[in-house]
Amino acid sequence: MKSLLFILTVNFLFLDFLSAQKRNSRNLHDSSEEHLFPGTGFFIKNRKPYEDYQAKGWFKEAFILEKEKKTSKALSLYEKFTKRRSDAILKIDAKTYKVAPESLFRAATIREARGDWSKSFDHLKLIAQAYTDYDFELVADSLMRISERLAKEKLPSRWGIIPRFRSGNQDRSRFNEISSLTKGPKHAPRALMVLAEISIKDNKEEEAVDALIRLVNLYPDHYLSEKAYFLIAQVYEKMVAGPAYDQVATMKSLNFYEDYLILYENAPGRDIHETDEKYDSRIKEYALRKKNAELGRIRMRETLASSKLEIGSYLENYGKYFITRWRDLGDKPSLQFYNEAITVAPESEAARIAEKKILNLKNGE
Repeated sequence: MKSLLFILTVNFLFLDFLSAQKRNSRNLHDSSEEHLFPGTGFFIKNRKPYEDYQAKGWFKEAFILEKEKKTSKALSLYEKFTKRRSDAILKIDAKTYKVAPESLFRAATIREARGDWSKSFDHLKLIAQAYTDYDFELVADSLMRISERLAKEKLPSRWGIIPRFRSGNQDRSRFNEISSLTKGPKHAPRALMVLAEISIKDNKEEEAVDALIRLVNLYPDHYLSEKAYFLIAQVYEKMVAGPAYDQVATMKSLNFYEDYLILYENAPGRDIHETDEKYDSRIKEYALRKKNAELGRIRMRETLASSKLEIGSYLENYGKYFITRWRDLGDKPSLQFYNEAITVAPESEAARIAEKKILNLKNGE
């Protein structure tokens, strides 16, 4: 009985060993297959690219179907190229097509026309990632257009009945992707600006500041950097809790308002991609931003002055209970903060109160 049990155990272990070897062999084969076919990692099926004859056949058929307005059938063929890569090239009516990216772009166009903007975006993103030699400007323009529609327009109902609702997270993710995919002064600054504006709208202040800082650091000469500086100052101002609280946000807001007024004494020049209408509109917006920046600087200085006044008052009344060497220092700590309140915002109400307090202390009142 023991011998039989021993034989069965040995057989079981041997079979398990063979199974493990087979799994390891399959894993090695899979990894080598991935290595053999670079550029396939963006696709649903990370496998060997389609055979050229197969890819060309699908494209020809879809091309004819689309011409015949049979878009559903054409779409199903075009979207085969979301699964695997193809580098096939085909000439139709004296025009040469890169089969796979052209199919994906046509699929994106059909999806956009149907109101399926999210899927259209995915197809365009795949082109930008996997087929970098395709018409980049065309893809980038389409990515921006669809992303802005998704973020700003009312989404079409699903099947004409079920309402769709926008997702702030998805909108921000899309523009973040565009800023990475379309590195360059034409599209990336615009993507970062829209990302920031959506983040502000969704009360995601840190994400907004991150996008705006990236814009001014990566594209300092782009005309949108002017607006970015102003928006950073505004975002930090919204984070200010009041003079009784920590003044980090106040200082940051004040610094950006002051930097803005120094850097952008005049509006940035016209961009080569701007129309007359857009340029004129931007100049009017700049004039308004500059005026608001001057007012924002005053508000932040007044808030900072009020904060220093409160600290000075607190030290005057309670400093003797916790400040070491109070007998030696006397009123110096509170006087320092009162003077700072006057220096920061000399025309403010806080400055006038600080002046009276200084006078009272000097008179021994």
